[in-house]
Amino acid sequence: MTASSPAGSSAGARLAVDIGGTFTDVALEVGGRLVTTKVLTTPAAPEEGVLTGIAKVIEQAVIAPSDVSIIIHGTTLATNALIERKGAKTALLTTEGFRDSVEMAYENRFEQYDINIDRPKPLVPRHLRLPVRERLNVKGEALIPLDEQSVRDLIPVLKREGVESIAIGFIHAYANPAHEQRTADILREALPDLSYTLSSEVCPEVREYERQSTTCANAYVQPLMASYLARLKAQLHDLGYGCPFFMITSGGGLTALETAMKFPIRLVESGPAGGAILASRIAAECGLDEVVSYDMGGTTAKLCLIDKAQPLASRTFEVDRVYRFMKGSGLPIRIPVIEMVEIGAGGGSIAHVDTMKRITVGPESAGSVPGPACYGRGGTQPTVTDADVVMGRIDPDVFAGGSVSLAPDASKAAMATEIGAKLNLSDALAAFGIAEVVDENMANAARVHAIEWGKDIAKRAMIAFGGAAPLHAARLAEKLEIDRVIIPTGAGVGSALGFLKAPVAYEVVRSRHMKLSQFDASIANATLKEMQEEALAIVREGAPKAELVEIRQAYMRYVGQGHEIAVDVPVRDLTQADAQHMADVFAKAYAALYGRTIPNLDIEILSWTLTVSTKVEKPATVPMPVESLPAPEPKSRKPIFDPVKTDHVEAGIYWRPDLKPGMRIPGPALIAEEQTTTVVSSSFDALINELEYIVLVRKTAA
Repeated sequence: MTASSPAGSSAGARLAVDIGGTFTDVALEVGGRLVTTKVLTTPAAPEEGVLTGIAKVIEQAVIAPSDVSIIIHGTTLATNALIERKGAKTALLTTEGFRDSVEMAYENRFEQYDINIDRPKPLVPRHLRLPVRERLNVKGEALIPLDEQSVRDLIPVLKREGVESIAIGFIHAYANPAHEQRTADILREALPDLSYTLSSEVCPEVREYERQSTTCANAYVQPLMASYLARLKAQLHDLGYGCPFFMITSGGGLTALETAMKFPIRLVESGPAGGAILASRIAAECGLDEVVSYDMGGTTAKLCLIDKAQPLASRTFEVDRVYRFMKGSGLPIRIPVIEMVEIGAGGGSIAHVDTMKRITVGPESAGSVPGPACYGRGGTQPTVTDADVVMGRIDPDVFAGGSVSLAPDASKAAMATEIGAKLNLSDALAAFGIAEVVDENMANAARVHAIEWGKDIAKRAMIAFGGAAPLHAARLAEKLEIDRVIIPTGAGVGSALGFLKAPVAYEVVRSRHMKLSQFDASIANATLKEMQEEALAIVREGAPKAELVEIRQAYMRYVGQGHEIAVDVPVRDLTQADAQHMADVFAKAYAALYGRTIPNLDIEILSWTLTVSTKVEKPATVPMPVESLPAPEPKSRKPIFDPVKTDHVEAGIYWRPDLKPGMRIPGPALIAEEQTTTVVSSSFDALINELEYIVLVRKTAA
């Protein structure tokens, strides 16, 4: 898509690229214009899709590669490598006696009554989990000095097994990294070509299982990601792109390429994080305090709760849940991450009829190869995109900006064979069944996620983006009783647009245990100073002169509890008096979560976090739209399937670039653009606000 505003100077053009499971999205900001495109992802060589998409927007914008001032990239490659088990052959060196901690996990059952329960398989098999003789206590003091010969004895084993990457995770190394560092030095002398990940660098926190799991995951994907990023950077340089190259992290900040190559595990949720950043920005622009963002692409759907223009954040994430997306059934990764719920419900999600004659959708996806049946690339199973085509929601002539030619007859054939014939349904009802199932799956996930965080989903506005979200947003809002839905400009490439709004940022964590009754301000200040220096060094790589913002938090709990809550810490040198201040702030936060405090019980700090980021100016708030202009006549009309009436209704088709602020489009209608289509159901009208965002307003709430 190319915005209709006149071209300006090409100086300072900014480029963002997001690799998804089905499409690679590219967005370019240049001279007041926004130029976007979608191309099919190329799984065998992801850089091919990236370079194809970049070439398209550069050509459309009529600029040269040298005009681009920054490239920001997000990718699912690290996540896919973990899920598909396509990473490097990895060995784990750990303290003698602890080789099985990554397999013992929490020693609990996430599903109590399934005697055939599946557990996530460790990334490192037992024969490559190798013991080293050493032992530190919780303070980092050596109980058993490092036996360097026990390290050297492992070198022949590593060579014989063809190991490509090494994870080093010793007990209590977060308190003292010396043993891990010396072990890495010994191995590098003999095996300089291998990749090395130290738990004291990638996850310097307590909790042995999560630390080991995160260390193994980083080592597992590091060779793949480092090779891909180095290859892409070299090819971009050869094409004339000499600008800075940044990666988006799962926590929503930008980081330098070198840092991303060292800690690729921080990229696992980079694409969805971009979408949450975009939604936060839109919430601020529209003056909305309570929002749920809804990002639906070709493979997954992501929902995130946003309060006061800030997405919920977490320090833990699970990859590859093997048991019906149940918490506890995946590999825990302890990294800064934007908190969201993600389910296998995208445009490419495959539908079938199970043994109980029920339509089920996902989590399996047709991806980009072969893709949905309508892509004409060999797919024969019906997908959500095929259902949307059959229901008349998608114009085949403008799908993905014309980069993908659709074959509606193939969708109908797949629908009739796999769904309709098995359930004695017409093509339209079979397609409606698929859409209802996937929409209800998303609605249920949103309800559960909101309840877990103590939030009321119905009070929120929805911000919908991604190639498939505008097609399903109205129906999802009906199910969640949401009255207002916002579809921003460029919604089809929403995550890539979010990349362009992200700050350069880096978060550092340290486990330094202390009770508030024994608070030592000097130790706390020394720890925070060390963390500040590490974060500043990384952020200044990408923003040498920018104004910076610093946030500090302590993770605190009552003594003896198993979980902590985050408490803000003043950004200054702490004094002994701050022990009482933090106790008061903790009590307030604890009461907000649990409705009570526990008197006469000491409070302890387990870990500290410090985030440094470039300052992002808050956008000016734009008032909600007021009808002031007559809507244009629709370009055409066509029948679309209406979920409320469970039958086809006549709907006007509007071209989004023709709509101006103040126009009202009555539902049912379709608002088409190059990257997606917004379905305005019969329950909603669409208003165009001052930013040219589409705002769906429920008719009874207008």
